[in-house]
Amino acid sequence: MQLQTKLPKVGTTIFTVMSQLAAEHGAVNLGQGFPDFAVPKRLVDELARAMQAGHNQYAAMTGIPALRQAIATKTQRVYGHRADADSEITVTSGATEAIFNAIAAVVRPGEEVIVLDPCYDSYEPAIDLAGARAVHVPLDPRTFAPDWQCVRDAITPRTRMLMINSPHNPSGAMLSADDMRTVADLLRGSDIFLLSDEVYEHIVFDGARHESALRYPELRERAFVVSSFGKTYHCTGWKVGYCIAPPVLSAEFRKVHQYNVFCTFNPAQHAFAAMLDAEPEHYEQLGAFYQAKRDRFREQLLGTQLKPLPVPGGYFQLVDYSAVSDLDDLAFCRWLTTDKGVAAIPLSPFYETPPAGQRLARLCFAKNEATLDAAIERLQKL
Repeated sequence: MQLQTKLPKVGTTIFTVMSQLAAEHGAVNLGQGFPDFAVPKRLVDELARAMQAGHNQYAAMTGIPALRQAIATKTQRVYGHRADADSEITVTSGATEAIFNAIAAVVRPGEEVIVLDPCYDSYEPAIDLAGARAVHVPLDPRTFAPDWQCVRDAITPRTRMLMINSPHNPSGAMLSADDMRTVADLLRGSDIFLLSDEVYEHIVFDGARHESALRYPELRERAFVVSSFGKTYHCTGWKVGYCIAPPVLSAEFRKVHQYNVFCTFNPAQHAFAAMLDAEPEHYEQLGAFYQAKRDRFREQLLGTQLKPLPVPGGYFQLVDYSAVSDLDDLAFCRWLTTDKGVAAIPLSPFYETPPAGQRLARLCFAKNEATLDAAIERLQKL
């Protein structure tokens, strides 16, 4: 039997490939973006308490009421907007599910979705499965800032959605208030939806403010805003996130969600509800927690042949390796893993068309100091 694949450009993700390679060669894994330090104790205790209390069956499809209320309270506290817990907040099995749901809910065959390259690798497959086409607009290859005129030029009568991501993966670049006002100008008077991927929303540095789409009434009336508990609470394996969207968009979103996963891990929802209410200081202090890691790691990198780029937000450090090698990024990251014992992620898989001659790799600093020290010891030998 012959099969015509629906995803002809998709293979095993670069994250899986590099993590497997790291395991095979005993490399320090700074590739895949997961912390290797402990989840907050209260969160673990609340998870155990929820399981012991019997919260082990299906949760409400949209998320348990206590968690949706806690998210609404947090949203008001942080962004000055209280989303309606019943009609605007949906708890999902990770941010990736939320991204897939949003695209599947409103993007139709033959339409176009604008994405800004480099972009997270799950975006385009979700667009392809909707029968639509991803239109790739490159960010500046040095600063990763958007050229909004290029975005404007990419809009056609078929454009259904614009996807933005701040803090940005893989670069850590952030959108400013001026950027968000420009997005509002671009979309005003159109039927184009906005998908704002904000999974690193609390990991921002140097006194900056995360410019959530929720801060802007004109944007939030057309936006799916996606967040991740896994990134905020160091528990990526729990796969819990959420989407905030206006009632009419949430209704369509939930139609996909209920037949995709139906509901999300029940005990974890109770744990996050308790954690949000009891310890808001966790997400309030998360930027400072990671800034200390960023600063220490960057100082150590200055003692290597790798040149660290600025990191305004998120927990990834891009490094320019051109002083070490002229290999393309895929070959360099494979060599770095197999021969030098440090796993990194190349940037080219995040692009439709990588910039010619770009020599950048992504390192994750969401790690214990011992892990980062072990990596630096090996990188100093390059």
